[in-house]
Amino acid sequence: MEKEERAIHDFDPALICDYFGRLERQGPGSPEATMRAAGFIDNFSGELEIADFACGTGGQTMILAQNTKGTITGLDVFPDFIRKLNAKAEKLGLQDRVKGIVGSMDNVPFENNKFDVIWSEGAIANIGFQRGLNYWKDFLKRDGYIALTYESWFTDERPAEIEKFWVDAVPEMDTIGHNIAILQKAGYSLVAAFTLPGKCWTDTYFIPQKAIQKAFLEKNAGDKSAEAFVAYMNYEADLYSKYKEYYGYVFYIGKKM
Repeated sequence: MEKEERAIHDFDPALICDYFGRLERQGPGSPEATMRAAGFIDNFSGELEIADFACGTGGQTMILAQNTKGTITGLDVFPDFIRKLNAKAEKLGLQDRVKGIVGSMDNVPFENNKFDVIWSEGAIANIGFQRGLNYWKDFLKRDGYIALTYESWFTDERPAEIEKFWVDAVPEMDTIGHNIAILQKAGYSLVAAFTLPGKCWTDTYFIPQKAIQKAFLEKNAGDKSAEAFVAYMNYEADLYSKYKEYYGYVFYIGKKM
């Protein structure tokens, strides 16, 4: 079937933006997981300078901002996501400390050694785990932290169907131990690594999609690519239900050495 033969990168970015822009979160996660990760960062509630790379519409950005006195710069390639993030910040009265700007996480528009923390949920795979860790390190202050979620295998072997789906989407995807070794080789000490619970996929990612798919298809009526994208996302949800013991998102928190 078409949905099985495509990877997410094969779809029109404008279509992806339209779909995910309707959601509070653009990937698996939860406020609880975000705050658990923040708890491993020294003085997080203080006046740190924080970047949220590929911030999306700011679901996790606002959670961070409500639990720190620091400033947060959100960076995303989609202007519509940034518009929504800045609107959320203003609605919550956070506009003095939270600002979203349009830009790419593989061409970061900041000076070196700027941030105390670089945050990124569900996005580093777009430029590569190893590449992202190496590149982003330059923008961290000495002893600065990186906190990110990344697709990871829980087992050394897995069924062919789920392996094909994720290798097509994230060719570098590997086991937790392998990823920790890459993080350390990139010049970080491991602070923590923990697996996101299943509800981070179901309750805050897959279930909310069901509520927006009808309107998305109505807006894109007759667009076969839009129909294929919805089918692809539903296929991803079906695969998770079937194979979730083999993979998931892992939060990796590292400290620049």
